[in-house]
Amino acid sequence: MKIRTGGPDDAAATLDLLDAAVAWLAADGRTGQWGDRPWTSRPASVERIHRYTAEYLLRAAEDASGRTIGVCLLSETSPDYAAPLDERELYVRLLVTDRALAGSGIGAALVADAAALARSRGIGLLRLDCYAGDDRRLVAHYERLGFTPTEPFEVDHPDGLWPGQLLTMRV
Repeated sequence: MKIRTGGPDDAAATLDLLDAAVAWLAADGRTGQWGDRPWTSRPASVERIHRYTAEYLLRAAEDASGRTIGVCLLSETSPDYAAPLDERELYVRLLVTDRALAGSGIGAALVADAAALARSRGIGLLRLDCYAGDDRRLVAHYERLGFTPTEPFEVDHPDGLWPGQLLTMRV
């Protein structure tokens, strides 16, 4: 696996990974995070990914054949629902990996890459948010990767409140 910097040309691969993740979650009955409809069936979601791949630093994990197997989008600004901090941070805006390769360390490699990038910029904090509903399995996953939960939050969505968790990692 290699990790490279990408950009807007990676929007389609990012959407493919997100569609596969939604299908995987839905097959497991876990629709609270991203619903049960593919990202590509929701125009606003497609537009958001195109905007993110243009505005944020995209790091793509590729297999030996050059196929994208994971994407991490990073920013030095946090989303509106994350309380601002008194220090610089590198914020993980999106992390998605190929669900067919679950457990192979793609996400861990992208997180390690993000931590190294933060250090190289003189930033001592990596922060992200994730879905905190159901059994908080995703929160526990990020804890295993070295993050510490900080504040919970909720975002108002058309289907109701979306429960989230902010997490930090000192780098």
